[in-house]
This record gives sequence, C-alpha cells and structure tokens, in this order.
Amino acid sequence: MTSLDKPTEDTTAEDTAAADARAVTEAALFEAFGGVRGMVETVVPGLVFVTIFTINKNLHMSAIAALAVSLVLVVVRLVMKDTVKHAFSGVFGVAFGVVFAMMTGNAKAFYLPGMLYTLGLALAYIITTLCGVPLIGLILGPVFKENLSWRTRNPGRKKAYAKASWAWGLILLAKCAILFPLYLWADTEQLGWVLVALKIPPFLLAVWLTWVFLAKAPAPIDVFAEMEAAEKAEAAAAAAGTAAEASEAGGRHRREG
Repeated sequence: MTSLDKPTEDTTAEDTAAADARAVTEAALFEAFGGVRGMVETVVPGLVFVTIFTINKNLHMSAIAALAVSLVLVVVRLVMKDTVKHAFSGVFGVAFGVVFAMMTGNAKAFYLPGMLYTLGLALAYIITTLCGVPLIGLILGPVFKENLSWRTRNPGRKKAYAKASWAWGLILLAKCAILFPLYLWADTEQLGWVLVALKIPPFLLAVWLTWVFLAKAPAPIDVFAEMEAAEKAEAAAAAAGTAAEASEAGGRHRREG
C-alpha cells in the first residue's frame, strides 16, 4: 500500500457518507411533505374549481366538484392503505373554501382560507425562528428521529433548520404579496389560475433550499437509538448485579455449610 492509498480510501468513505446523508435527507423531506403525490393532491382540487368556474361560472358546481375530488383522493389513499394526512389536509382546506364561498356568494372567497393559512404559516416560520425554535426543525425532528436534540446538542443542525425556516417564511410571504392584491383586484378566474401556477414552484424552491441546508449540516442525533442503548445498558447492569448477588449468596452459603 502506498502513502496515497489511505487518503483515497478516506475520501471515498467521506463521499459515501455524504451521499448517504443526502439520500436520507431527501427521503425525509419527501416523507414530511408528501412527495410528488402530495403536491398533486394539493393542486388538483383548486384546478378543478377554477376550470369548471371558468367554463360555466357556476359557483355551486365548481365548489362541489372540488370537494368531491378531494374526497376521492382520500378514498384512493385509504384503499391503497397509504398515509392520508396530506389528502385529509386538502379536504379540510377545500371544505373551508366551499363554506366561505357559499356563505358569501363570492367565488373568490373559495381561495381565502388557503391564502390566510399560507400567511399564517409564513409568520409561524419566521416567529419560531426568531424565538430560537425554528418550525422546520419541529416538523422534521421526529422524521429524522432526533426530536428536539438539535436545539441543545447539535448547534450546526439548529443553524441549518433556522436557515430553512427563514427560506420557507420568506418564500411564503412573497407568495402572499402576489396573491392578496390579486384577491382585491383580479376576478375569480385570474386569481384561480395564478394560485394554481404558484402551488408547486415556491414549494419546490423551499424544499430544495431545505435539502441544501440540511445536506451540509451535521448528522442528526438518533435519540431513539440512544434510548434503546441506554435501556440495554441498564438491563445488562441489572443482570450483572443480579448475577453478582447470586454468586455472593452462593459463596456465603458454601462458607456457612
């Protein structure tokens, strides 16, 4: 082996570890945010609503069709025994939109709950980051099996979560800066098509930035593995203590005999 062999092996191991970390981060992000299917499920109901309303201007038909599509997406997930949290969130969002639109008689009100949710989420990302508990860390911590260990034990990871939360907050605020003026000035069709167009690109940008920040961050601390190891060590210590007590009792019995 030459003197150059060792650095080459170390470099290869580091590259492999980095690739594994990136793969784990990518998988966790897809799990947390629903992946491609989750994105489709957030777009389709709004697309159905604006398409039907553009064609016939019938608020009731558009709203009922959007809600029906959301329910179908949930049923499909249930039949496939897949997680339904993303589909259910879509159903609730569409249901609130339908209620707002029906109560006001204004088709644009169908989009208002989702816009208010986006604004609230943007503020939540920013405020929690300013408070030292970035929201993206609270969301992804359980996915990475690190829970809140990043807050006190992994400062590099906390910094990455803070950057990612800032990215999410500012991207969503920029989206709101486009949508709320349109809600006041544009008609239903214009607002609806812009909303459909802005569903996926800002989301993808935020997810990509999150991936970039976390891929460069220190690895998560697996607190579940730590707890399992501590339980095994405690059980082993208890077993050793029991064995020692038994041995001592046996020796005492022999001496007395």
